[in-house]
Amino acid sequence: MPLPTPFVSSRMAIEPQWIDFNGHFNMAYYGVLFDRAADQCFALFGMHPEYVKATSNSWFTLETHTTYLSELTATDPVVVELQILDADHKRVHYVQTMKQANEGWAACILEVMVSHVSLETHKTSNFPDEVMAKIDAMRGAHKALPVPTQVGHRIGIPRKAI
Repeated sequence: MPLPTPFVSSRMAIEPQWIDFNGHFNMAYYGVLFDRAADQCFALFGMHPEYVKATSNSWFTLETHTTYLSELTATDPVVVELQILDADHKRVHYVQTMKQANEGWAACILEVMVSHVSLETHKTSNFPDEVMAKIDAMRGAHKALPVPTQVGHRIGIPRKAI
C-alpha cells in the first residue's frame, strides 16, 4: 500500500460553538482540528488509544508554532495535510497545513515536535521498532515534498538597525 504523500486527514467541520464574539473561528479550536488530524496519521503508525492502553506509552507535544494565513468561516469544511520533516528514536518533527476542503487554499500552518513518553515514568522512551519503521517509511515518502516557508520561523518584531 502506498504511503499518503502528504498524509491528508478526513474532511472535518468547524463546530458552531467554536466561532468567537468577532464572528471568527477561534484560535484555540484550530488546535483541536490539528490534533484530530495528527491522531489519524499516528494511527497509521499503530499509535492509537489501544496502543497507549497496551504499552503504557503515548506521545506528548514538546513545542508548536502556529501561523494563521487566511480566515475560515463557520461553514468552511477543512482537511489537514501532515508532512513528517524528521524523526529519531524518540521524537517526530512534522508540519500540518489546514486547508479549506472545497477550494484547497491554506488557512493555517502548525509546526510540531512530539516525543514518545512512558506513562509510567513520564520520561521519554523509544518508539517500538515496528512503529519506528512506519514513521521512517512515511518520512522517506515525504522527503521530496516542499517544506512550507513558515517552518523554522521565529516570532519577533523586525527592527531597523540604527
